[in-house]
Formats: sequence, structure tokens, C-alpha cells
Amino acid sequence: MAEQKLFDLIIIGAGPGGYVAAIRAAQLGMNVACIEKGKTLGGTCLNVGCIPSKALLDSSEHYYTAKTKFKSHGIHVENVGLDLPQMLKRKDQVVSGLTSGIDGLFKKHKITRYVGLGSLLSSKHGVHEVQIKDESGSSLQIQAPRVILATGSEPVELPAFKFDGKKIISSTEALCLEKVPEHLVVIGAGAIGLEMGSVWARLGSKVTVLEFMDKFLPMMDSQVATQLQRSLTKQGLDIRLATKCLSYESKNNRLSVLTEEKGEKKTLECDVILVCAGRKAFSKDLGLEKVGVKVDERGRVIIGENFESSVKGIFALGDLVDGPMLAHKAEDEGVACVEMMKGIKTHLNYAAIPNVIYTWPELASVGYTEEELKAAGVPYQVGTFPFLANGRAKAMAETDGIVKVLAHEKTQRLLGVHIAGPRASDMIAEAVAVLEYGGTAKELGKISHSHPTLSEALKEAALAVSKEQIHL
Repeated sequence: MAEQKLFDLIIIGAGPGGYVAAIRAAQLGMNVACIEKGKTLGGTCLNVGCIPSKALLDSSEHYYTAKTKFKSHGIHVENVGLDLPQMLKRKDQVVSGLTSGIDGLFKKHKITRYVGLGSLLSSKHGVHEVQIKDESGSSLQIQAPRVILATGSEPVELPAFKFDGKKIISSTEALCLEKVPEHLVVIGAGAIGLEMGSVWARLGSKVTVLEFMDKFLPMMDSQVATQLQRSLTKQGLDIRLATKCLSYESKNNRLSVLTEEKGEKKTLECDVILVCAGRKAFSKDLGLEKVGVKVDERGRVIIGENFESSVKGIFALGDLVDGPMLAHKAEDEGVACVEMMKGIKTHLNYAAIPNVIYTWPELASVGYTEEELKAAGVPYQVGTFPFLANGRAKAMAETDGIVKVLAHEKTQRLLGVHIAGPRASDMIAEAVAVLEYGGTAKELGKISHSHPTLSEALKEAALAVSKEQIHL
């Protein structure tokens, strides 16, 4: 690995932000190199995050439905059994299919791929040198006038609950447990904790979710979050708010978790602890200090409007910078970043980036919450519609949930949409489009929606803003 090569653009990290930026840059005529420490492309999202978790969510949902709901549909299935190895194998096949697909796209667009750890080595005269170290310790230096840092994030480890990969696990190990835990304790009631907790609860685990905050999903609209909490509780998840996790002891292959709830200390017996206390930017060993790239107190790279760091020609995006840690946010930033490099006028509206929790029912949100509008003193109107009154939801026997639409009181311009219900992740796209183009609740309500569909609940909620809903 003694050669040196000059590229137009070097990207460190091949997750959603990095690989999408690489493809778009190649489409725009750049000679691109992309460095990824793992042997497969796609980063956390495709390998140990979004994709495998959704594969398990779907598989576990089928299993749970067969055991608990088939009978009401007139379907009798005897002795429904769980083949966990097959379920995990299917999950791995989904992952490998998608990661190999990205590999094919890299070849199609003639993107040079390097396997190893990439780090900034020097920045001189407008050229940045990047070092790549492989597993053997050998190194290679490549150069480019522009570098994008897209290294993503990693799970936060709690001092009293250090990961051991077997009993104290992160979301990565939660995707490949060899057997269903008898009792799974989840620390953290965020998206990852609720999703993975749902998977194992459906497969037979007793699941207790411990959350330090005294409010469920505080960043979401409280009315819709409360609806989801009720639904998950009905499914058997024991969600405990305002609970501190102090320590744990291990004895006879069992764990005893010491907690504090409202000043009272309690112990909780379990066999696996899943720590989902958030994620942090993966900025270590990138050589940021060598070239003078400034970071904030949380290790995130500080960037300007065009994603450029404090060092000219070095850019950063995705989980490595401020903002929600969402794969689609990173993808959009990757495209915007390279288009700006080529002088293309582009726009990324952070107020119109949706957020989804893939439990069942799902929770999807875009725009402002009611709490945010109150705090900002914005005059607003609210329209809601329950899935209980939606024909398709009735036919599906999936009536848990609600659609909530927030609009400006004077102009009716759409300000936010929040959905707790079946297929909310798909339904939110329409709300994003209307919000992005400055549409009104009235316009959303006047759009023709196929009947019967779940999306009619969104139409009715939009009409309810002006009290014009038809079916309630």
C-alpha cells in the first residue's frame, strides 16, 4: 500500500450520508474515493441499525399476529412456533442483499472503495491528505481538495452498565440474541429501546422499559406520544418513567438492577439488560485536531450552511454534526453537500424532515409539536381524527391511534402533523410534501384520497382543523 492517488473528493464513512454523497458526486462528474472501516457498505443503518431492526420488527409482527389476531379473522393455526435462527437468518439475508446492492452502485458509478480506518493526516495548500489503515496495520495515503466526514455515530455507554456484549448489550447485540430472554430490561424509552423492546416482547420476553425522563417521548407531540404509550402498554411493555438506573449485580446467570423511582430504591431481576441511552458522534481517531477541525462539547463537527467545517475543503454531515440522528437526514445532507460543491442551488428544509418510531402502531411526526407552538406563542388550530373511525383501519382490525394536524390560526398554513397508528411511517410522506411546499390544512383536506385507505384519516384530521370533517 505504498501508492498515493489524487481524487476530486474523499469521503470517510459509507453509511447513508457517505454512500449517497459518493453516488451523487460521481453523477456530477467527480472522481470519488470512499473509505469504510467495515467490509460491507451501508454503515450502521444497513448493517446493525435501521434495516435489520425493521426486518425483525416485521418478522416478529407476523409471529405476534399469527398468535393473537388470526382467530378473529377466521383463521385457525395450531401450534404456532418460533424458529428464531431462521428469523435471524432472514434478517441477515435482507441486510446482505441491500449492502451488496450498494457495492454494485459503487461499481456502476466508478467510485473507488477502500476498506480500512480513514483519518485526516494533513491539510496544505488546499489539498487534504487522508490516511487509510487496514486490518494488518498497513497504511495508504490519498489526497483530494475536498473531504467529507460521514462517520456516523455509536451507542452511548453508561458508566454503571458497561457493555459486555452478552448480558449488558447495545442495540447491535439486540439484533442477534441466540435465545429469547425471559426478562429483558431496556434502559431508555427512545425509538431504539421501544423498537427492540417490541421485537422481543412479541417473541415472548417480559419487557420492562426504564426511562429517566418523567415524560414519554418528550420530543414528540405529547397527545400522540401518550396514545402510543397506551398501545404499547396494552401489548405488555412495562414502561416506567422517572426511573434512575443506578447499578446492577450479577449472580447465577441472572442480573439484579438497582433503580430509584420517586426517591424509592427498588430492585429488578432480569437476564439481559439492553442499554439504549442514546448515540454519540463517532469522531474519535479522525485526526480532527491534526488539521484544526473544530468540534463542539459533544464531539460533533461544527459546520456552516454549506456543511464546511472550520477548515476549508473539509465537510461533515449526518450523525457527526448537530441535528436529529436520522438516516434520511444524512442522505439529504449528502446530496445537498456535493451539489453545493458544484455550484448547484439546493435547499434542505430541516423543519420538514420526518421522524418515525417503528413500533406497532407506529408513530410518525413532521413539523412543530403543539408544545413547541405554545412555547413560541404561535396562534394555531388543531384537527384530530381517530383510526377507530377509519373504514380501512376497521377492516384491518387496527384501530389504535390518532392523526393530529396543526395549522396556523390565521392562514391555515400547515405547521405540523403527528400520527400514531398503523403504517404511520408511510402516511407521513404526504404531510411532508404539503409542509415542504407551504400548503394549508384546507388544501390537504381537499386532496382526493382513495377509499378505503388509512390516509383518509389524515384528510379528515386536516378538515377537522376548520371543523369540516365528515366521518366524525
